[in-house]
Amino acid sequence: MSSQHAVIVGGSSGVGLATAGTLLARGFRVTITGRDAQRLEKAKASLRGDVHALAIDAADAASVAEGFSVVGPFDHLVLAMSGGRGGGPFASVQAADIRAAFDEKMFPHFATAQAALPSLSKTGSITFVSAVSAHAALPGTAGLGAVNAAVDALVPILANELKPLRVNSVSPGVLDTPWWDFLAEEQKAALFAEYAAKTPVGRIGRPEDVAEAIAFLIGNSFMTGHVLICDGGVRLAIAS
Repeated sequence: MSSQHAVIVGGSSGVGLATAGTLLARGFRVTITGRDAQRLEKAKASLRGDVHALAIDAADAASVAEGFSVVGPFDHLVLAMSGGRGGGPFASVQAADIRAAFDEKMFPHFATAQAALPSLSKTGSITFVSAVSAHAALPGTAGLGAVNAAVDALVPILANELKPLRVNSVSPGVLDTPWWDFLAEEQKAALFAEYAAKTPVGRIGRPEDVAEAIAFLIGNSFMTGHVLICDGGVRLAIAS
């Protein structure tokens, strides 16, 4: 059993919430953060173990700095903030949407990791959560791919620069998370069925699948500078 403390930014739903549950089951102390205090409290109530909730807006530098001052020293940082902008055909996607996509995901990942350093154990870890769009050649995802590739590009550089602190990333594929809630239920079901048929493992992913990958990277002290693709093999089907 671990007595280490993990902070999960973006921990009120999806991959972040699943990671909190996985780490709590392994004996970690966990702090989940997010922008919406009510969602955080609901998420906290769904978890069992030594869990705390703290409202932090990862896009607001002052909120992030204040949040880490409240958290105090900790061992592992998981950055699970998602972003929904930047999709669409390359010929028509707007530059303003790409800038907004970087503002929504890449810059908060960068700035939050930076702000956490004074509180983060030098023998601990940072785990980013990007997306398989950074690695798959799927038409219509040039903007999304650029944002997530930028997140993953931080990993080897920071692993070397911040050593012995370990830095890794998990790059998920298609997951059944609230990220898809912009679609009507029937549209979402049809899309999930289409991706499941393309994916070598025969299904789309669950947040818990990615949570297990994150927990592995946190727990294995010999893993650093690595981007772990956790996509059920969907990028292989797309490439073919």
